[in-house]
Amino acid sequence: MKLARYTTILVAALLSALALSPAVAVAADWLQFRGSFGNGVAHDSQVPTEWDDERHIAWKAPLPGKGPASPIVVGENIVVTSSSGPQQEMLHVLCLDALTGEKRWERRFWATGRTLCHPTSANAAPTPASDGELIFAFFSSNDLVCLDLEGNLKWFRGLAYDYPKAGNDIGMASSPLVIGDTVVVQVENQGNSFAEGLDRETGLTKWHLDREPVSNWSSPMALRGASPEEDLVVLQSPDGVSTHDADTGEEFWKFDGECSSVPSLVCEQGVLYVPSQGMMALRPASEGGETDILWQASVAPGNASPLIFQDSLFVLNRGGVLTSSNAASGDVQWRLRLGGTFWASPVVAGSHLYFVNQEGKVFIVSTGGSEGEIVSEYELGETVLASPAVGDDALYIRSNGHLWKIAEPSAES
Repeated sequence: MKLARYTTILVAALLSALALSPAVAVAADWLQFRGSFGNGVAHDSQVPTEWDDERHIAWKAPLPGKGPASPIVVGENIVVTSSSGPQQEMLHVLCLDALTGEKRWERRFWATGRTLCHPTSANAAPTPASDGELIFAFFSSNDLVCLDLEGNLKWFRGLAYDYPKAGNDIGMASSPLVIGDTVVVQVENQGNSFAEGLDRETGLTKWHLDREPVSNWSSPMALRGASPEEDLVVLQSPDGVSTHDADTGEEFWKFDGECSSVPSLVCEQGVLYVPSQGMMALRPASEGGETDILWQASVAPGNASPLIFQDSLFVLNRGGVLTSSNAASGDVQWRLRLGGTFWASPVVAGSHLYFVNQEGKVFIVSTGGSEGEIVSEYELGETVLASPAVGDDALYIRSNGHLWKIAEPSAES
């Protein structure tokens, strides 16, 4: 029965690809790490491909503390988290007005778990998530805060109370996933290692899965079905990939194989593109069948997660070299050197790719021709570890000290 339901979900995911594709979606929100669809793509957004300070920086807002957490876009709200204090023990959740950059509200909480992080990171490493009504801010200290859009506290879970050995010496970074009525967190480390589904309304635990005690910073993703009830949770760990029922945590499928522990996989039309021994394209097994390994290639991502766009897979390696491969075959199409160290995962707005390296240098890459081309570069002058977000026709970039909004002047009217 379990496999039969899984077969139905896989078939539905393929048949409903157009209905669920971001290319068809009209929502301008960017609700979680790598966007509302978890793929880093905003097809219909028209973000400037060249900009100057006077015309295209709509605003630049100061942020307290620091954090690699990406901003999210919820309607006219830009939500971002930070952490501050000598031990990163103060947790900040901020909401900014998307039009003006003015702070609408800020909430602060004391961390209840371990706050020790690598100097380049911070307690505010995981990107918050939203379902359009509630905000779920997660921190490396394994504190999960639920707020409404007005900043009112709905509930708070200090998971370190239940799992005091959860954490590692350089900090946690896996971002939460909102899927149906469940908030999924992936807390994998050498101590209390687990994945857990919590009720979005109450914060109470719906299911708990013990995981291998190995450090992992990748984030849970969603494999979309024909309806929200058929969406599956995808967990990537150093020992493999698995899919689970969002309400119960029941495992449907597991692929055993070595996977990266930093970049996260991407799902596209029922196929999982997994950072595994380079890159691997997997179609999860259906009833009575085996996992379909579509291809495996030696293009290995560094810290940035891969991206699928216009039937191409884009992978950025540790040396700052971008590789475009055919998503169906894995064959390399072209390579382009960007340069620098990248922690931020790329995004697509319109027909261009946007990359930001650790030094705050932005590369805008066109994919319209047979070869990739850097159409423009821009220096922000601050350290950037967070992945950009896209909302309407604007790009939001977060450094340790500021949040930028990049948009055409007409987008401000």
